Amino acid sequence: MLTVFKQIFTWWNQQTFGTRLQIFFSGKLVGEDKNGNKYYESKSGRRWVIYNGEVEASKIPNEWYSWMHYMKNKIENDHNLKKYDWQKEHLPNQTGSENSYHPKKYNNAVKKKYKSWKS
Repeated sequence: MLTVFKQIFTWWNQQTFGTRLQIFFSGKLVGEDKNGNKYYESKSGRRWVIYNGEVEASKIPNEWYSWMHYMKNKIENDHNLKKYDWQKEHLPNQTGSENSYHPKKYNNAVKKKYKSWKS
């Protein structure tokens, strides 16, 4: 019951009641990515995504980024484009998590080259 209440009044918990109505009346499911995000388009050409899990814009993979931003290229026409062996899988923004990037000099404790003043 609490999840239904959250979806009616808050946009940060996936989709609101208004979004559900918009999908029902004018939304057409265009596709779904491997993360479970669903992509919709209205008759007027407006495009939106319903995220699977946490709402985070960096969760949109490269295959769907161009489609969301109305960019014309070969990826837009083939969302299941084959990737090369050297290409990494898409990751959402890792800032603030244990997987965030830290340069080598910060991984090890930075040693001071000076002594602090003592009061």
